[in-house]
Amino acid sequence: MSTLETRTLLDLGEIGAGDGELVGGKAANLGELSAAGFRVPPGFCISTLAYDEVCREPAEDLLDRLPDSAAEIRSRLAGAELPAGLAAAITAAYAELGPDAPVAVRSSATAEDLPHASFAGQQDTYLNVVGEAALLDAVRRCWGSLWTDRAVAYRTANGIDHRAVRLAVVVQRMVDATAAGVLFTANPVTGRRSEAVIDANTGLGESVVSGAVTPDHFVVESGRVTAKRLGDKPASIRPKPGGGTESVAQQADLPSITDDQARTLAVVGAEVARHYGAPQDIEWAIDGDGTTWLTQSRPVTTLFPLPAEPLGGLHVYLSINVVQGVYRPITPLGAATLALVLTNLMRNIGVPAEGHRPKLWRQADGWLFADITGMTRSRFGRAIGPRVFAMAEARTGKVFDSLLDDPRLPLNPKIPWPLLRRIGGILLHTKAPIHLARTLRDPARTREELFGMVPEIRAALASDEPSSARERLAAARRGIAEVAVPRIARIPVRLVPVLFLSRLLPKLVGRAATAEEVQIVLRGIPHNVTTEMDLELWGIAQLARRDPGTARLFGESSPDELAVRYRNRTLPTDVQSGLDDFLARNGHRTVAEIDAGVPRWSEDPTHVIGLVANYVRTGESGHDADEQYRRGVAEAERTAAEIVSRLRRRNPLRARVAGFVVDRVRQLAGLRELPKYCIVLAIANARRHLQAVGEELASNDRLERADDVFFLEYEEIDAAISGADHRDLVARRRETHERELRRRNPPRVLLSDGTEPEAALPVATVDGRLAGTSASAGTVTGTARVVHDPVRAQLAPGEILVAPSTDPGWTPLFLTAGGLVMEMGGPNSHGATVAREYGIPAVVGVPEATTRIADGQRITVHGSAGTVELA
Repeated sequence: MSTLETRTLLDLGEIGAGDGELVGGKAANLGELSAAGFRVPPGFCISTLAYDEVCREPAEDLLDRLPDSAAEIRSRLAGAELPAGLAAAITAAYAELGPDAPVAVRSSATAEDLPHASFAGQQDTYLNVVGEAALLDAVRRCWGSLWTDRAVAYRTANGIDHRAVRLAVVVQRMVDATAAGVLFTANPVTGRRSEAVIDANTGLGESVVSGAVTPDHFVVESGRVTAKRLGDKPASIRPKPGGGTESVAQQADLPSITDDQARTLAVVGAEVARHYGAPQDIEWAIDGDGTTWLTQSRPVTTLFPLPAEPLGGLHVYLSINVVQGVYRPITPLGAATLALVLTNLMRNIGVPAEGHRPKLWRQADGWLFADITGMTRSRFGRAIGPRVFAMAEARTGKVFDSLLDDPRLPLNPKIPWPLLRRIGGILLHTKAPIHLARTLRDPARTREELFGMVPEIRAALASDEPSSARERLAAARRGIAEVAVPRIARIPVRLVPVLFLSRLLPKLVGRAATAEEVQIVLRGIPHNVTTEMDLELWGIAQLARRDPGTARLFGESSPDELAVRYRNRTLPTDVQSGLDDFLARNGHRTVAEIDAGVPRWSEDPTHVIGLVANYVRTGESGHDADEQYRRGVAEAERTAAEIVSRLRRRNPLRARVAGFVVDRVRQLAGLRELPKYCIVLAIANARRHLQAVGEELASNDRLERADDVFFLEYEEIDAAISGADHRDLVARRRETHERELRRRNPPRVLLSDGTEPEAALPVATVDGRLAGTSASAGTVTGTARVVHDPVRAQLAPGEILVAPSTDPGWTPLFLTAGGLVMEMGGPNSHGATVAREYGIPAVVGVPEATTRIADGQRITVHGSAGTVELA
């Protein structure tokens, strides 16, 4: 090819996977497939150098006006004149494919077929192009398709710079296809990696990829066609003589490919996936001789990443992210820090734990899991698993139940003696029976003892002030292993009574109280550090509202402007000191606070100050969160007295027991937030030391910037202090983290073969209402406010918060919310607990709530029934 020296035109056989910037993702993958020995139609690529030469200048002045200028860019490129030398080179290369050969002309963008964004269908392809003039016109139209509205929107959504993207064009000889379609080497719906999924129709594949027909559908696993469904395909796309395509009627009920051809496609797909080391989305065609051709291969970008499994067989993973209400990936150092907390917690309650991670800990690209396979296979696990999961994360219990009939997870009939011995060892090590009795006898003393640990932990952490990076690294670990966790380990055993009594209460009162009344009894629980934190913020807002000038300042200034004033110490004195006190107690907290890689409120108080400003504005409407909380306390105490009174008339002894249970639950239930509060203290302290380490490494050119340290693990930081250069490793991990931040809906449960079992469960509805689990009683109708990130989110009084999940960093929004709907969570999750204490109706575990409910839509939350009614 005469222009190979300039790299403007290249034969597909000369292109490799590393040439993406020159030839775009599609051409790079085709070249790689060809070089690996897979059958790819012959052709050539017009590289991005040609795009630069012809298209850069006409488009340049319009880029700042995107997306509005996209149509004008396309118009300019459609009329662009190709330089004579480039046009001659293209037509010469075309002639080498045969006289007036029918070709496919395909767009190949540099931001295409990437591991995190496939760009499937975003740029244009032209089939059965015949003749030089038609070819050059198709090339121009491909260049223009880089600026279709859909391509511009897709790049924007994936954070890809419009100025950085360029487009190459692939020209390939057409396959005279008898059948064509798409092959996924892993099931894109369930995630199962062992299943190949094939969609097919007769003729060209355009009818399948465009969605013009319902294709024949095949699922192949282990060499067997396990599912086959013939589609409604009344027509196929065929090449027309002289160029172009047409739709041709056909008999719709005949299969487009045979079972043998489906099995062959699955084998070829598996080989391609092995070559790339990842599941692939492949476009294929079968010609009249029965030969299979590959016309495209790209990563399947929607599959959830799988943990590396060190053991054989099928494993079941429970999402730690979902359980903790963290809908985002954890940084590598955040995961390592959390693993350090859990490992030391296990040791302190008498559970042997080797190494730096618990034995059942799994992680993949920032998503954390616990291996719960053993629970699915034991009678004990099957008995308690659904109940435990249902309380913490309602729908997880249903998913767990759905796995128990899977023949790959057979029941182990043996008595689990090792587990029973382990439980016995924990009881002895922690002296649980003694502490249980003391807690029930004297809850006030228990509270005094446990809350007294907070200043102890603070003082011990503050006293450890090393100077060098290596000493700080050791201090970060020491603060967790030697200071915080030994004290925190004393809390869970004292919480067991309240968990037991909370479950006992509904059975104990029986028909003397409705389920709604039992939930009302749990409102306004005292001694909860999270609700106290929220109400303290509300109190600061009331300080601001008392002075008209301060109220005006908070009403008219942005959170960023107010944060600058706070840092400069120029806020009004009462508010300034109130925020100082609040951050002294709660500055270690934040949204997604279990991740050491996330900045704390003390580092950036903008979100907190924005909440105060929102409270100032909402207070003008007459909403009073303090009064609402007090009413909840009064209603809970009044309802409890009424229930006991009813019981006394029927059974005095039972009434006395019920009174005791209610009293102990209300005195102790607030402690459930204390362990996490203390754990986050230790995590924030570790972050403080690790930031200083990062600053030293950055100043010594071991890292690009200080916060890169959060993309390393402890051993890697130690190596970096000794001189190791981990900058490339950090860059790769940052790229992975940014990709995963865009992912929505992490699975509650994941199988080691990639299956997301929840995908097979029906989305529950009750009389046309969305169904979840009751978390807080009451009914409220209001405007839905769908929030994915609480930072800078604002709720007007009475609006209903609809969220994927919540952790304590979300709960200040509850003070103005009229109700709560969550996709994740159970009756004992953080969000449910705080909603009850504020007396706002709440339904949790509502699948797809943030997509099925539109922002601004009118909805009714039936908290007692566990349903959401859409207007």
